[in-house]
Amino acid sequence: MSPAFARFATPAAMALLALAGAARAQQITPPDVLVKNVTLEVVDIIVKDKEIQAGDRKKVIALIETKVLPHFNFDAMTASAVGRNWEKANAEQKARLTEEFKTLLVRTYASSLAAYSGQKFEFRPLRAKATDTDVTVNVRILQSGAQPVQIDYDMEKRPTGWKVWDVRVGGISLVANYRTEFDNQVREVGIEGLLKTLHAKNRGAERASPVAGSTKK
Repeated sequence: MSPAFARFATPAAMALLALAGAARAQQITPPDVLVKNVTLEVVDIIVKDKEIQAGDRKKVIALIETKVLPHFNFDAMTASAVGRNWEKANAEQKARLTEEFKTLLVRTYASSLAAYSGQKFEFRPLRAKATDTDVTVNVRILQSGAQPVQIDYDMEKRPTGWKVWDVRVGGISLVANYRTEFDNQVREVGIEGLLKTLHAKNRGAERASPVAGSTKK
């Protein structure tokens, strides 16, 4: 992850809470409503869960996997992040890339989620028509003593509900950020080399020290 993107990791993770929860059984929840309602619900879980507050890594990751990941289109995100090199990968490599990219994002945000410390959210009005199938949901993270951070979710309407295919934090695209990194990797070591790098990075994160917040009293 580049330094430019890393400095926004914590507020981005806070905003990612907005994507938690399941779609309604008989109707597709509007994207802005989904973001607002479930953000508040999941923040409430974090605030009240003493194990998460203490930095329980497994519980934080489980929260992400069960509440956040269902609202991401990881196939589209990975293809976009790999960019022009996507077509160089065979079907088996594409599946592995998608899984490693998903794991990378989970590990990246796990530490940040545990660092939640009462930031507030401002949900911006959705500027879209009822017939639109591609929209951007805007959220601002309000932090005491600091400038608000703008989070933009690019979302696509799918049969199962609205899915995120990119996140922009302070104007920095998550997908574009990784595209540059991945392109350099493929140029130097090929698709298999990129896979090995991602795998090693993910395994290293598993062995890392407990998530931020584990030293809280």
